[in-house]
Amino acid sequence: MSATRQRIRNIVVVTLFVATLSLKPKPVLGQAGIVVESPQAVAEFGKTITFTAKIKASSPIQQASLLFRGINEEVTRVETLQVADDGSVSFVYDASLNVFPPFSWIVYWFQATLSDGKTYTSDSTRFQYSDNRFPWRETSQANVTIHWYAGDDAFGAAALDSAGAGLLAMKDFIPLSLTEPINIYIYSNVKDLGDTMLLGGREWAGGHAHADLGVVLVAVSPGANQFAEMETFIPHELAHVMLYRALGDQYAKQPAWLIEGIASMVEIYPNPDYARALEIASVNDTLIPFMDLCASFPADSGSAFLAYAQSQSFVTYIRDSFGISGLSRLTNTYSDGFECDLGATKALGSSLNQLDSRWRENVLGQNQTGAAMRNLLPFFLLLILVLVVPIWGAIDVLRQRRKYAAQSK
Repeated sequence: MSATRQRIRNIVVVTLFVATLSLKPKPVLGQAGIVVESPQAVAEFGKTITFTAKIKASSPIQQASLLFRGINEEVTRVETLQVADDGSVSFVYDASLNVFPPFSWIVYWFQATLSDGKTYTSDSTRFQYSDNRFPWRETSQANVTIHWYAGDDAFGAAALDSAGAGLLAMKDFIPLSLTEPINIYIYSNVKDLGDTMLLGGREWAGGHAHADLGVVLVAVSPGANQFAEMETFIPHELAHVMLYRALGDQYAKQPAWLIEGIASMVEIYPNPDYARALEIASVNDTLIPFMDLCASFPADSGSAFLAYAQSQSFVTYIRDSFGISGLSRLTNTYSDGFECDLGATKALGSSLNQLDSRWRENVLGQNQTGAAMRNLLPFFLLLILVLVVPIWGAIDVLRQRRKYAAQSK
């Protein structure tokens, strides 16, 4: 490990403590009338979740139900249970059709209606829907835990260094919340990560952050390129988690170009192909207007890559032009509900289109006046064609009048 990496690792905050949640089955005490013993949920990731328990009641059970939902979901699933003579219940949930996000937390509890007609509800318990297809290893420091299954101890330590470096890079303009756990899962190849995202009900996008859960998923292969990949992917996805924790429910109100631009800006090793993509798009006049990047990025990979490159450069330009306080004003204004263009005007005094033009001029070296003239050239040519006939006719009339006047003398 280099001295620089060692220093980065040592700088990571170490004074915080994260309590470890025990997932061992425990008795669940319900309301007077029922007691649920040994509730357990066993998942085969992407396939099934098997819920089991034993319900004891003070009188015969007429009906029993299992209730469960994702910890951040509002809709609760309800399943009727068959109760064995000894009170045992079991239910197998099809996780291939009704998916939960990978590494999300699921809360569940039981209800029973007894012969007295009253319905009693147990306390809830929860478990993490982990991707248990792989033999995960882990290493932790402060509130950050790295999980990986390919590579040696040095691989895990390097990933932890990258997480620390990413937090240091964003600390000046993203409020850091270091009291809640952050779990970073590193897949050894893009196929494994892609399969996980699909089994979790999402399309793969190279890396992903379940920002509300504090979970980051990235693909990094052990080898010569691992440090560059870690220093690109891990800080980027960590930024999403920290932005979500800082903004809360207002996170969803932020423009896509701003959120992704900030996340790309804190990458320790930015993608070297961004500059080339910007150069080609600028020359070919195929840059995407930022008004088109407010709601989301394009679906096709080529345009999406350009959108990331533009956003990283654009947000960096805003920071350099308006300072860190300018970025804060932007996020605060969008949090107040202002739409994309008006939010920029209120926060920075210029519309989004004006900022777009200035960025193209100052960063990409575009001549906006010349570009405007090139864009208007077809209209000028059409205008000339429209006017040339009447003008020529007027000239011909004047010539005829002069000729007639000369003949009359």
